[in-house]
Amino acid sequence: MAPVSKLHGRAFYESLGSPKFVLAPMVDQSEFAWRLLTRSFLPDEKKTSVLAYSPMLHARLFADSPKYRASHFEPVKAPLAMAAPGDKAHAEATLKPEDFYLDGNPKMDRPLFVQFCANDPDALLEAAKVVAPYCDAVDLNLGCPQGIAKRGHYGAFLQEDWDLISKMISKLHAELDIPVTAKMRVLDTKEKTLDYAKMILAAGASIITVHGRQREQKGHNTGLADWTILRYLREQLPQETVIFANGNILQHADIHQCLEETKADGVMSAEGNLYDPSIFAEPPAVGNEGREYWRGKDGKGGYRADAVLRRYLDIIHRHVLGEEPPQRKPLFLASDPLEVAAQSTAEETSNKRAAEEEGQPPTKKQKIEAAKELKKNGGKVERVVNANFVAMQAHCFHILRPLVSKAHNVRDALARCKSGDIAAYENVLSLTEAAVRDGLLAYEADPAAFEDPAPGPATNGENEEAEKKAPTESSDEAVRRCRRPYWVCQSYVRPLPKEAYLKGSMQLSKKELKKLAAEDDKIKEKISKDNSLAIQSGVPPEGVIATADKQLEKNVQTAEPRADKQESIKVPENGMVCG
Repeated sequence: MAPVSKLHGRAFYESLGSPKFVLAPMVDQSEFAWRLLTRSFLPDEKKTSVLAYSPMLHARLFADSPKYRASHFEPVKAPLAMAAPGDKAHAEATLKPEDFYLDGNPKMDRPLFVQFCANDPDALLEAAKVVAPYCDAVDLNLGCPQGIAKRGHYGAFLQEDWDLISKMISKLHAELDIPVTAKMRVLDTKEKTLDYAKMILAAGASIITVHGRQREQKGHNTGLADWTILRYLREQLPQETVIFANGNILQHADIHQCLEETKADGVMSAEGNLYDPSIFAEPPAVGNEGREYWRGKDGKGGYRADAVLRRYLDIIHRHVLGEEPPQRKPLFLASDPLEVAAQSTAEETSNKRAAEEEGQPPTKKQKIEAAKELKKNGGKVERVVNANFVAMQAHCFHILRPLVSKAHNVRDALARCKSGDIAAYENVLSLTEAAVRDGLLAYEADPAAFEDPAPGPATNGENEEAEKKAPTESSDEAVRRCRRPYWVCQSYVRPLPKEAYLKGSMQLSKKELKKLAAEDDKIKEKISKDNSLAIQSGVPPEGVIATADKQLEKNVQTAEPRADKQESIKVPENGMVCG
């Protein structure tokens, strides 16, 4: 079959506006509402500068199950439904602008790539054809490192099966109406990674996203992504190759640093975006913070948790539920006039009390009434499976992560929220607004209690030693850089593997223990040899023997000078023995 005529590679990328910011595909986390929230922090004219990916979808399930499709991808309004098998030309000819609903809506959800995990070229093509009318490209997941991907033989666990990967990509490149892209991880060496990337591109991928971590780097062993391999790929691959870099993005400034160091075309953010959905937006200028953005006296700032949660719930109300959000009062500011602040405090205290009462576990009477209602409905509880509702609790815990460690009432209320229960989430918002208000007032009373002390002069070399720690050895500097007061959205900095070992959060595998034991044996053997040589030279065993330079050799007087021989002299490094 002759390949379908379509834009490819850099020409395709430029047709999208050459976006530099890329929202990563995240399982059950990069759904429509979250994509809309992420773009909401940018001005209208810059919203399309964010290229977003759908959550990872299972190709076979998507192709075979109408129920799975309906719950995970909603491009058209009911009673319309996606055609399966898909027909892009027919959809474009028959659909009207008012028929579009959420996913891939041309007015608010583009550019959009839909990602699938797969291990069957035919199933992947069938699923890809269904979504083709509603997105800009289809992406193949080659990066998922989780156990479920290993059991299902997809994601990063395909990286040994290059033939299968090539067949899947080339089939989509030849038969799909829109481009195919791929997201991969680096391999053991930069040379292997380069060969891997070349194979993916040769099969027909228009864009490659490269995660700078290996498959084993996950959980407590996540560690840092290796940007040097990404830079190596950029230098070795043709300039028309479009590369997105992924990894180590904690704040907005990291995006620009990554672009500079890797020379990638765009930067993808995953976890950094979950904790701070405003990560792609420039912070407002000093004096233009408004009520949503908070900036401290030390200049550090970020979007308030209550403001971000409001935006998120308003999107759910307006776009997913199809209703106007509740009327909301302006967010509290400590600088409000006294009478306004007092009124706000009284109202929020009342709301907090009501919200806490509403969030209490049900009484015995309520349980009996609920059981009767359940019996009346045939004993079945209708499970909410819409992707935008299913993701809400996890998103709220990410947004509120620093806050729930202080405000346990918010944590408890959020833990009791059920999928689709918007009233319960409004309750969480009320409690969050009260907690943020308390934090803002506490900050005004004592700013120093919430700010890191300015670095002082080195004392006994302790501070100097701490400053010398490389980012690969300690996460302390990253924590200090990202840390904000608990009412501000902020990135979560994972401890490095070395730190996780020290804290007992992670244990070495048998293979790693054996490798370390072998390295220890080598070190002990070297120390033993050095000690023997040191004793022969007349120095303590701790001394390390080194070869003296030529100038030193000339200055040493020997009993019988021998100018005809180039003889080296052994000198202990830990102090020279004279006389």
